[in-house]
Amino acid sequence: MSKICIIGNSVAASRTEKEAPFAGWGQFLKEYVGIYHEVRNYARDAMTARAYYTERFLTLLNLVEPDDIVLVDFGGVEQRIDKPGLYHTHRELREYLHLYVEGIRGEGALPVLLTPAARCVFEADGTVADTRDDYPRVVREVAAETGAPLVDLNAMTTLMLQELGPRRARQYYRWVDAGEHPNHPDGLIDASHFNAAGAHEVARLVALGMHHTGAMPFGTVNQDAIAVAPQYPPLLTEFTVESPERILRTAPGPTAAPVFTGPRAGQAVSAMQKFWGTAEPGTTYLAFFEQGEYLGGTRVNAEGKWTWRRALKWTVGDHVIQAVGFTDDGLTASASHPFTVRGHVDPPVVLGPRQGSISGPRPRFSGTATPGVSQVIVLEGDRLIAAAPVAKDGTWKVTHEHDWRPGTYTVQFVAIFSALHSAPASYTLRVHGVPDDHWIRRSALAARHDCGDKCEHFPFAGRW
Repeated sequence: MSKICIIGNSVAASRTEKEAPFAGWGQFLKEYVGIYHEVRNYARDAMTARAYYTERFLTLLNLVEPDDIVLVDFGGVEQRIDKPGLYHTHRELREYLHLYVEGIRGEGALPVLLTPAARCVFEADGTVADTRDDYPRVVREVAAETGAPLVDLNAMTTLMLQELGPRRARQYYRWVDAGEHPNHPDGLIDASHFNAAGAHEVARLVALGMHHTGAMPFGTVNQDAIAVAPQYPPLLTEFTVESPERILRTAPGPTAAPVFTGPRAGQAVSAMQKFWGTAEPGTTYLAFFEQGEYLGGTRVNAEGKWTWRRALKWTVGDHVIQAVGFTDDGLTASASHPFTVRGHVDPPVVLGPRQGSISGPRPRFSGTATPGVSQVIVLEGDRLIAAAPVAKDGTWKVTHEHDWRPGTYTVQFVAIFSALHSAPASYTLRVHGVPDDHWIRRSALAARHDCGDKCEHFPFAGRW
């Protein structure tokens, strides 16, 4: 019996009943493959191409045998530039994918590359938003460069979302209102991970994509199973409120208006902002409006907590939304909440070291960023090398822990604002020091080991 192994991150990883409504597509793939193939799901939470390669890939290589199939599902977590431990540049992801293909083929197994699944996010016009920052393109290019079969899961799930539409799509994701699921009593908005219904359909799409590659051995995919059309869910409850336009014209009852806890009134936010807050006891549901147009609604739990986000992106600019609650005594008073949506963030300003000046081996980078920017990311040579938090006054600073070698380098700085990031600000760094091949270094290290990065004993090895 041949094995179909899955490696990747949390979108594919198997889940238990205790983790519901969380589900990974990998746990259902066995329903769509032939009887002579065994599915083994080795995908794990928060795994990037780098982390899996260094922590788990060796174990996989010792398990796979000739004629096994390995599904490689990376490119989703790696785009998180706001999480330095996870982020990969396009170049870094490309290089790791090449290593995976080479390693799997070296054991006689068949590597299959998957593009990351689409997120449940729609543009204001109802089309599916591209939130993957061109990482699917990198996977497609590596498949073309290596000749590895490709399952374009990003394209397939984008089409799935378009067919579902923004008023049904979240029913395939780990996205629940407050009070709707016992595992998440305060609600949960997760546009990246699937629930059981969504994971089942994505598993079918993966098997369908495997079949369409034309590279699978006969009998790998259960063609009868993948041919069964999905039963898409009905319209969401939040869009089946009867005559919602009447709500704003109806006199409120005695219950006070709901309260917005976050984001704070007037705050600048990104286009995928969620809202949360509280409501008076007895309030069971909230309806949201903007300029008299009904936007949707959410449940309120027994403690009066609620959370809400549209599947549609907000348009750039100023907004004011209204929230009205439902109670047994009628409607609550209306609450208004202003906010501003940004669609762009300026690159950070680099003030030090001064452009064109010569630095020592430990340059201290510093500068300013626009209000709302939370951190500045530093990149050099297509790799992330540092992250600097931005202070309340907009200043930032960072010194890398390692000495720089003498030479001239191009360093890039990226500002992070919520789910947005700026274009990079490029900076030329000139570093002064003792070259690696200089006599001062060679004479100090030829006969003896040094104490560490900075040895204070004679002779001086050229390190500051």
